[in-house]
Amino acid sequence: MTAHEAAATVPTPPATDPAHLRTARQLQHLTDRAEITDLLDRYLRSLDEGVFDEAWGRAFYTEDATAEMPLGTVRGRDTVVARIREGMALFDRTVHLGGNAVIEIDGDRATARGAQLSTHVLADGSEALFVSGGHADTALVWTPDGWRIAASALRVVWTEGTPPRLPAGMGPAHAARR
Repeated sequence: MTAHEAAATVPTPPATDPAHLRTARQLQHLTDRAEITDLLDRYLRSLDEGVFDEAWGRAFYTEDATAEMPLGTVRGRDTVVARIREGMALFDRTVHLGGNAVIEIDGDRATARGAQLSTHVLADGSEALFVSGGHADTALVWTPDGWRIAASALRVVWTEGTPPRLPAGMGPAHAARR
């Protein structure tokens, strides 16, 4: 008898068995944590790849997402994507690192708070570096397409180097009007 055949003969506990229910809840919790961690890691990596189109937005954000970032707070997935595209265009190359995320899950909602370190090479031809460190606070929801970001806030606590020069009309005061 193969291992697969032997496993098929093991009786399945009834769905009402407390140990079975506990194991099922733990497995779902671990699966959710892994999926959220993967989403957040893929998000940071995608910032360095520079493709901020509609498909990118759908892969990460809910339609009614809110994002609070150094360039201001914006609402709605299309506006969030446009603001990220505008902000990332200020840099020639970037590396975004995240870690130490504490993830809290409550059914189909979750929060994550993690550290973020972002290194940027300015796109103005100077090759100047701009580095920021802080915390990313994220609210997530379960959707038919999996976990998505419903709200995010990047709270920069320190910077080093040369910040980018913002074009006219870009910045926190202008973002709030959108």
